[in-house]
Amino acid sequence: MTHAVIKDITARITERSKKSRAGYLAACEMQMREGPRRRRLSEGNIAHASAGCAVLEKAELLGAKWANIGIVTAYNDMLSAHAPFEKFPELIRHAARRNGATAQVAGGVPAMCDGVTQGRDGMELSLFSRDNIAQGAAIALSHDMFDAAIHLGVCDKIVPGLMIAALRFGWIPQIFAPAGPMPSGIPNPEKARVRQAFAAGEATREELLAAEAASYHAPGTCTFYGTANTNQMLMEVMGMQLPGSSFVHPNTPLRDALTAQTVRRATQITNMAQGDDAAFTPACKVISEKSIVNGIVGLMATGGSTNLTIHMAAIARSAGIIINWDDYAAISAAVPLICKIYPNGIMDVNHFHAAGGMAFLIGELLSEGLLQGDVTTIAGGDGLHAYTKEPVKNMHLEVDSVIWRDGPTKSLDPEILTTVKEPVREDGGLALMEGNLGRAVMKISAVKRENWFVEAPAIVIDDQNELIEMHKAGELERDFVVVLRFQGPRANGMPELHKLTPILGLQQDKGFKVAMVTDGRMSGASGKVPAAIHLHPEALMGGPIAQVQTGDVVRLDPANHTVEVVGTDLAGRDLATQPSQPQLAALGMNMFAAQRAIATDAESGASTLGDMPWFI
Repeated sequence: MTHAVIKDITARITERSKKSRAGYLAACEMQMREGPRRRRLSEGNIAHASAGCAVLEKAELLGAKWANIGIVTAYNDMLSAHAPFEKFPELIRHAARRNGATAQVAGGVPAMCDGVTQGRDGMELSLFSRDNIAQGAAIALSHDMFDAAIHLGVCDKIVPGLMIAALRFGWIPQIFAPAGPMPSGIPNPEKARVRQAFAAGEATREELLAAEAASYHAPGTCTFYGTANTNQMLMEVMGMQLPGSSFVHPNTPLRDALTAQTVRRATQITNMAQGDDAAFTPACKVISEKSIVNGIVGLMATGGSTNLTIHMAAIARSAGIIINWDDYAAISAAVPLICKIYPNGIMDVNHFHAAGGMAFLIGELLSEGLLQGDVTTIAGGDGLHAYTKEPVKNMHLEVDSVIWRDGPTKSLDPEILTTVKEPVREDGGLALMEGNLGRAVMKISAVKRENWFVEAPAIVIDDQNELIEMHKAGELERDFVVVLRFQGPRANGMPELHKLTPILGLQQDKGFKVAMVTDGRMSGASGKVPAAIHLHPEALMGGPIAQVQTGDVVRLDPANHTVEVVGTDLAGRDLATQPSQPQLAALGMNMFAAQRAIATDAESGASTLGDMPWFI
């Protein structure tokens, strides 16, 4: 039986989205066709699309008897999580043949790495790359050659961007095929210790580089529970990839078998499939109000990335579903945190996977009524209950052969993965903050309770490098709240500000009460230091954060959900103006000026794609 709060929130979202959801589904229904999509193309269209193919594929494409699967890939070999995708198209093509289908790379999309651009000018393109990815994937799918699509993407903006495009083409089936995490490197707390030591001048640059290289050391996703791994959790909880496929290492027999099995399943859910496993499953039927709520439940139960408070809104709107931070807050109050994965704990996603992983997590949340099992998924059959199973490779059969067995019903390590009745904490660890500064969110699951409440004089800055210079000058040896403004979507693309974490963490460890308030973002690994982030209205749009002055007393009180300036009437003050930012005028950066000019606020998804017709 579904938990009463979850049922009520789902009903509230359904009612709020009634008109837009109906419009979306009607628009998808209008695009659906019987038989292969390419049958409607002209002979010249199909000849162009098949000219470069091998003889077998060309014969089938021209004959229009087999389903054709489009591959949208975010491969590049600079990004460790995406490097394994280099060989995926060939694996997919071979698997398609074995399953009576063809497969073509429909297009590629960019995949920038926030780890590389962290603290650099390029980070100011990061958030908008999501919508660029969505547009690139839309171009790939626009040829109307494909009866299903397989998306190859893992990391921060890539999965949300691909999901937006998948839902905009929601009339065909869409499946995600992940690459998996790298093996564990040095413990995450040790990496954080070296970073803080470097910030304090107690470690050399060579020691810092050695620690970083020992952390990020192989192909695969970074192993901390940041945005990339939160994305993978969501794709399973929302039913968009195969059960148990998130955290299997790259370049292993099971990973290759799962990729092949993804192709088999993609073929089975086209409208051309035959047999007992055939079930036409377009993306518009997989993502529903219930699956969106399931995703937010998973986010709270695992202590996932704060970036998803932005991305989930954009994903949901692409399916005609409207959510807001009040929904997050209500779900956070009802769903306990049952995982301790860095930065909420010491261990990483590999330890989480070994302790029971997604199969245990989903089974536990289903058994307590916190996840809604009666949803459509790409796995078919038993709704979300299929995701309580885990895959194993059958070494005696062909490469496609994966056997799903019942997942564990008890955690192998309760320190990492526990139960709803004995949680890490009673809520999901995400607080909605409101007050005379606007609306913000704060991830409290990784912040020690004694550090939650901060009331201290403001240090108002407009560039994160200003705080770094103050630290070098020894000016931060006191209690303070850094108010970092003009970091919103319209100001400079809303960069992550994780570069400041070692400095703030160092001052907190010295016993000072420190916090941050910003209209920018923190990393998916944000934690330890209290930070009210994604504040809106942003400074450039006249938000009150533009009226705060250095020395004003700022209060962060997540227990009471408040972020405010105390004892000062901001209304009578002039708004600060955005200082000149030369990097935004640089040749590459100014290509995104048009997107900055139209971006929505963080709570609405920080979208640059505009409202869909079904919202009108």
